[in-house]
Amino acid sequence: MSQLHRLTLAELTGRLGRRECSAVEALQASLDQITRVDGDVRAFMSFDAADARAQAEAADRDLAAGVTHAAKPLLGVPVALKDVLSHRGQPLNCSSKILGSYRAPYDATVVERLKAAGAVVFGRLNMDEFAMGSSTETSAFQRTLNPWDLTRIPGGSSGGCAASVASGMVPVSIGSDTGGSIRQPAALCGVVGVKPTYGRVSRYGLTAFASSLDQIGPFARTVRDAALVTGVVSGYDRRDSTSIPQPVPDYLAALETASAGSRPLAGIRLGLAKEYMIGGLDPEVDAAMKASVARFVELGAEVVEVSLPHSDYAAATYYIIAPAEASANLARFDGVRYGARVEGKDPAEMNSRTRGAGFGAEVKRRIILGTYVLSSGYYDAYYLRAQKVRTLIRRDFLQAFETVDAILTPTTPSAAFRVGEKSDDPLQMYLSDIFTISCNLAGICGISVPCGFTAPKPGVPRLPLGLQLLGKPFGEETMFRIAHAYEQSTPWHRELSPLS
Repeated sequence: MSQLHRLTLAELTGRLGRRECSAVEALQASLDQITRVDGDVRAFMSFDAADARAQAEAADRDLAAGVTHAAKPLLGVPVALKDVLSHRGQPLNCSSKILGSYRAPYDATVVERLKAAGAVVFGRLNMDEFAMGSSTETSAFQRTLNPWDLTRIPGGSSGGCAASVASGMVPVSIGSDTGGSIRQPAALCGVVGVKPTYGRVSRYGLTAFASSLDQIGPFARTVRDAALVTGVVSGYDRRDSTSIPQPVPDYLAALETASAGSRPLAGIRLGLAKEYMIGGLDPEVDAAMKASVARFVELGAEVVEVSLPHSDYAAATYYIIAPAEASANLARFDGVRYGARVEGKDPAEMNSRTRGAGFGAEVKRRIILGTYVLSSGYYDAYYLRAQKVRTLIRRDFLQAFETVDAILTPTTPSAAFRVGEKSDDPLQMYLSDIFTISCNLAGICGISVPCGFTAPKPGVPRLPLGLQLLGKPFGEETMFRIAHAYEQSTPWHRELSPLS
């Protein structure tokens, strides 16, 4: 039982279903691994072991009563949450001081669906404050480190989610992706991360950063595991006005065709965006991408060049729209309704002192920028123009998808960088997401899967690299099929971090 924490989701549910282990034992394996390694990794901000054990005991009663994983796909599986999702009775801080001792009064829709599927939902995972960052260094409470090299960042903003899976503390975690905050840390930590189509997964219970960009998705060790969890949390929710009543396919059934024969991707056309193969790409990322393209061809896919001509404007567009929406969303944190409060001689001073003490530097920077671009003198010049360019970026993708089934890109320009390396250079930090932000602007789906490692160097261990597949709107089924075929033909997903 000591090795239960090293199992994939599929392997764990198999053992649970055969009664070779119990849900309580699976949970204990996760808790033991947290005790062993989280002092170094610092992925978890908190967890309620008693509540988790009660859930695990309930799962064991279901298993004993004959409930199968066909009925409850995640029965007995430990799942941890990014500290941006509401879990009733548990802390909700968004890694910010401004929320103080606030506890969520209700479950997010994704949490409801995880519980309905039998998952043991526990733990709050560290993140960049209010999901604003690319390295999990802007958290007000702690700095999460990469399990492959503790001198390096795990990515962000969902760095705690990626690190918890990569170090074997949980088989699955749930994060949010506003501009790459699932896919980027997944790539840097050597796991799979999925950003579903906007509207596929309910955002009810997600603390908003940028409402038109945020989307919830899973981290897992394999594409199969990620596909299963995506299916569980997807679906229409009337409580979310942006939720779209679109049928949710059987993603696992789609993977079966990706395992058949020596050329499982015959008939699939992949686009290689010429704008993404930039000159500043790290040589090892470039080499891994070229090797991946060759592998896709061996699997039967046709790889063709496509153009996304407005990609050059994606970063500028994102860093106008996202801060603008953040400045509006974060106006609710004022010291009056909930969270921390710093008193002042009048409400205006109290508000100013509360926000000044409660928000970190990066959040303040984005609020100031967002307020500026929404101001009456600059709204048309910045925000309105950015929305027009966003429409052009989405149109580029839709035109490309008329000829290809998915688009292949690097996930990140380089492997994980050292802690503190880019902390004083916000522009360089923002460019960490250069390959991922267009997906959110266009509202399409994306996945990052491991595609290799850097070569070890003196004093530097090998580090994971990831490739990104971008799919059509509500094209997760095809995206999973392609990603699974690639994964099964390569060894990278079998590699475990030194702390696992």
